[in-house]
Amino acid sequence: MSYPGWMLLRVARRIPRTESEGPGARYALWVQGCSIRCEGCCNPEMFSDRGGEEVDVAALAREVLDEPGLEGLSILGGEPFEQAGPLAELASLVREGGLSVMVFSGFVREELEARADPHALALLAAADLLADGPFVASQPGSRWRWLGSQNQRMHFLSERYTPEDARFYGDNTVDIRLVDGRLEISGWAPAVKCLGIERLRRRG
Repeated sequence: MSYPGWMLLRVARRIPRTESEGPGARYALWVQGCSIRCEGCCNPEMFSDRGGEEVDVAALAREVLDEPGLEGLSILGGEPFEQAGPLAELASLVREGGLSVMVFSGFVREELEARADPHALALLAAADLLADGPFVASQPGSRWRWLGSQNQRMHFLSERYTPEDARFYGDNTVDIRLVDGRLEISGWAPAVKCLGIERLRRRG
């Protein structure tokens, strides 16, 4: 497989393997920058588009595909559709390599489609799953696993997954790992706060 090594993506955080950010074992990628800025967001340090690090999309695709035993890539934020161009390229490369792609967005699907932005449409076309809608702190809980508030929806954009898949329901989970002396935490944000270790994660 060949990769065009010219696109850069601003990344806030990445975890090579988690089972708390979508179906199966997944590479979780948080992008930097979000103009929506939901009240009560668990990642306010990702609001600014000046943080994080610039990563080459081709190199990142290789990193994801070289991780053994993954089912897919989950893209979170920040707001992924504010970097839709490079993420569409990344998602396409990852799917070509046989993995699934799940995208979490604070925008709703109808708004993204109505924009007729070719980059946003390309990212939607390269995704198998879209979790959409802003986080609303006054509406906690969701029928869907991995989503934070009742207004948020799960869209099945390909035939790879269906609503009949039992993994999309049930309790959310949290992954906690100690890596090189730092805590790596992913998963359901309210549970992380209850554990009292959110501050440790952010210091890392």
